[in-house]
Amino acid sequence: MTVRELAQSAKKASGKLAITSSKTRNDALLAMADALIVAVPEILKANDKDVRLAKERGVKASFIDRLTLDQKRVENMANGMRKVALLADPIGKSDSVAVRPNGLRIEKRRVPLGVIGIIYEARPNVTADAIALCLKSSNACVLRGGSEALNSNAAVCDALNDAAVKSGIPDGAIQLLRDTDRAAASEMMKLNGLIDVLIPRGGAGLIQSVVQQATIPVIETGSGVCHVYIDETGDLAMAADIIENAKCSRPSVCNAAETLLVHEKIAADCLPQIAQRLSDRGVELRCDARAKALMPGAIDATKEDWATEYNDLILSVRVVDSFDEAVTHIETYGTHHSDSIITSRYDAAERFLSEVDSAAVYVNASTRFTDGEEFGFGAEIGISTQKLHARGPMGLDELTTVKYVIRGAGQIR
Repeated sequence: MTVRELAQSAKKASGKLAITSSKTRNDALLAMADALIVAVPEILKANDKDVRLAKERGVKASFIDRLTLDQKRVENMANGMRKVALLADPIGKSDSVAVRPNGLRIEKRRVPLGVIGIIYEARPNVTADAIALCLKSSNACVLRGGSEALNSNAAVCDALNDAAVKSGIPDGAIQLLRDTDRAAASEMMKLNGLIDVLIPRGGAGLIQSVVQQATIPVIETGSGVCHVYIDETGDLAMAADIIENAKCSRPSVCNAAETLLVHEKIAADCLPQIAQRLSDRGVELRCDARAKALMPGAIDATKEDWATEYNDLILSVRVVDSFDEAVTHIETYGTHHSDSIITSRYDAAERFLSEVDSAAVYVNASTRFTDGEEFGFGAEIGISTQKLHARGPMGLDELTTVKYVIRGAGQIR
C-alpha cells in the first residue's frame, strides 16, 4: 500500500475506533500483550537481523543499545501494554460542566485526536508503546520507524495488529509504513486531512526535519541536553549517586544527564570523588579549566560540548560561581527537557523549580525519572519540550482533544 492508502485506511478505521467501548479496547490491549509474548521468537529473530546489519554498518554502541531487543525488553513492552489497559479511559471524560443562565448545559468532553502519525528512530519498543497509547485513547496510528529497525518493527506490529483485529479493533487502525525511502516519510508529513497530528521521536536532526517539512500540526518532542547542578549545600554522597545514575544507568536515552554543574565552594570536595566513580564506569569527562584540574583524566570541553546530547558515556562538567550562573548555563545550552538540583536549601530548591524553564525539574533526584511509566502513565508516546497542548511525558490525556457538548430545551439567541 502507498503512504496515502495507509493513511486513508487509518482514517476510515478511526471513525469506528472512536465509538468502540472501553472494554473492547482494554480487552484488546491485554490480548495484544499476550500476543507479544507468544511472538518473542519471531520478534527476536527479526531484531537479530536488524542488529547484525547495524553492526556491519559500524554504528555507535548507543545506537545498538536502543535497537536491541531481548526477552526482558519484550516482556517489558507487554507489561507496559497491560498497565495501559488498567489506566482510566480518557475518552468521554468531562473536563467541566456548566449551566448557563438561559438553561443551556455546556460540557467540555475529551475525544480522540483521530489519526496520529509517529515518526521515530531505531527503538522497536516505541512501536508497542505508541500502538498501546493510541488504541487506549481511541486513536488510529500510522507509524514510520527508522529503516534500521524495519524487521523488528514489522514483527512487533504484525503480532499486535493480528491480536487487535481478532479482539474487535477495526482493521486499519494500526498502520506501519514499511517503505524506507525518505520520500515516503516526506509524503507522510504532508497528508493533511488524513493524519491529524504528527509526533516525531528521536534525535535533534529527526525532530527538526519533521518540524521544518511537515504541513500537518506537529507536537515537538525534544532532544535531551539534561543537567544536574550540585549546589553549595548539596549532600555529596547523594550527588555522586545521582550523577552516576543519571549518566550511566542508560546513557543512550533522552533523560540521561549530559552536563554536570558544580558550585565552586564544593567543587574540590566532590569532583575528585565523582571523577573516580564515573571513570570506573567508563565515562569520558569533558571539562572547563577548573573542573579539569580536579578530575584526573579529563579533557578540555569545547563550546559545542555544552549543547551536545551525547547519548553516550560522555559527560560535560563545569564549575560555576553561583546559583544564577548555573541557571543561566542551563537556559543557554539546555533543551528544556529535564534538569535537577542537588541542594539542602529550601530557597535554592524553590528558585530552581521556578526559574528553570524545563518540562521536568527535579530536586535531589535523577533526571532518569522523566518517563511515562515512571510518572504512572503506563507508557509514553514521547516527551514534549514545547509548550502548546502537551509538555513532558505524553500519556493518554495528551492524545486527546476536546469538544463541547451543549444540551438545550429550545433556546434561541
